[in-house]
Amino acid sequence: MRTRIDKARESYFKRDLESTKKAHDPDSIHESISHKEGHVTSFNLPEIILGGQDGLVNVLGVILGVAAATSDTRLVVIAGMAATFAESISMAAVAFTSKLAEADYYQSEYEREKWEIEHVPAGEKEEIKALYKHYGFSGKILDDIVEKITSNNDTWLKVMMEQELKLTPVDRKEAVPAAVIVGVAAIIGSFIPLTPFFLFDIKSAILVSLIISSLTLFIVGYYKAQKTLGRKFIRSGIEMLVIGMVSALVGYFVGSLFKI
Repeated sequence: MRTRIDKARESYFKRDLESTKKAHDPDSIHESISHKEGHVTSFNLPEIILGGQDGLVNVLGVILGVAAATSDTRLVVIAGMAATFAESISMAAVAFTSKLAEADYYQSEYEREKWEIEHVPAGEKEEIKALYKHYGFSGKILDDIVEKITSNNDTWLKVMMEQELKLTPVDRKEAVPAAVIVGVAAIIGSFIPLTPFFLFDIKSAILVSLIISSLTLFIVGYYKAQKTLGRKFIRSGIEMLVIGMVSALVGYFVGSLFKI
């Protein structure tokens, strides 16, 4: 289901003013805020790109290195399969532990701010005042804002977390889905450069693997720009292609130094 932020983002990319106005209808805004609608919406683009690109580039580097060192396709496939599953498990584990670390960090900062509000309220109130003074408020308006925010400890704590520390809540339950998405994306990405070695002789497989890997990286970069920037599609695609290919070709040159 598309959220209000999804609709606003699509309207912005299209520069559709009427649709943008609809996404900023007062009722829609208040409803989305009351339901705590996030700015990260239905697609898990960061996790997909993280796993997919990492799997593709790393496995491509491994198999190109092995292919440069030997003419035995079986060795390339074995090395590629080993790298595929080791990489996917490793990336999934990293995604899992990273998400837990984010949640733990948020919780530790939350507990610290809560303790400070309880024990040094004058200092914390001064932080709110300095924060909103930085936003341009002054005089009675500033004093009213500070008084209103600090009159409710929950609101006070929320403002401190989101506006002073720039932190948003991280649900520990997200760790498993993030790990699964990254792990599966890594497997899929890994099989893109590996598949030609099941079908062709080693020289042909290297060429086909490079071509389909390059196209995949370009498409991913293009899609990322489409979903995030709304512009510079070609440039983003070329950037991802170049970064991925340079990284992977390092493996080929290393393998060529130890040719069997």
